[in-house]
Amino acid sequence: MKAFATLAIIAGSIIPNVAAHYRFTALVINGQVTPDYQYVRPYTSYNSPVTDLKSSAFTCNTGSSPAPGTASVAAGSTIGFKLDQGITHPGVINVYLGKVPSGQTAATWNGSGNAWFKISQLSAITDGGSSIKWPSDGLTQYNFKLPSSISGQYLVRIEHIALHVAQSFGGAQVYISCGQLNITGGGNSTPGNLVAIPGVYTGNEPGILINIYYPIPKTYVQPGPSVWSG
Repeated sequence: MKAFATLAIIAGSIIPNVAAHYRFTALVINGQVTPDYQYVRPYTSYNSPVTDLKSSAFTCNTGSSPAPGTASVAAGSTIGFKLDQGITHPGVINVYLGKVPSGQTAATWNGSGNAWFKISQLSAITDGGSSIKWPSDGLTQYNFKLPSSISGQYLVRIEHIALHVAQSFGGAQVYISCGQLNITGGGNSTPGNLVAIPGVYTGNEPGILINIYYPIPKTYVQPGPSVWSG
C-alpha cells in the first residue's frame, strides 16, 4: 500500500500539468450557460493555477481584468460556474461573495479588504482512513444558491483547491475565477465570518498542506470560514 501511494505521488508530480488544467469560464444563470467571459473576469494566466496564497493573483487570478458585463440575478436564486473541461485533479471547492464598496462597481472593485464571505463548499468524503473521495472529480459545472437576504453589487469568486501534490508547502494548486453580479430583490443583512482574499489562508491549513495518498487521511478539514447562508 505504501509503495502504491508513493507511486501515485510520483505520477501526480511528473504527468504534464498543462493537459490536466481547467478553467471556470462562464456563469450559469436561470439554468442557461452564458458566453465565456461575458460576466466572468478574464485573466492572463491561460492555463496555470495560483500557488502563492498571499499574492494579489489569489483574488481573481493572475492579471484579471473587468468583464464586459455584470449579471443581474435575484437574491436566493441558484447560479453556477461552467468549466471549459471536467475537473481532473482531486480537491475541494469554495465559493465566496464579496460586497462591492460604496462608490465602486462590480467591474471596478479589485476585491481588497475584509469583504468576503463563503456561501458554498464541496468538500472531501472520508471514512476514517480506508478511503477518501472527491465529489468535485469530473465536474463541468458547479451550481450554488445565493443568500436571499442581500442586495447590491458583488463579486462571486470560485476556487478549486487541487491537492494532488499538496504534501509540501506551496504544492496546492488553486483554480480561480471571479464573476460580476448585481443581486436584486433581497435585504440588507450583514454577513458574518468576513475575510480578506488574499489573507483567508496561510498555506499551512490541514486542508491545504496535506498528503492525500499515504496515510489516507481519516478526516478532512475544509479550508476557510463556515458557510453563511443568509
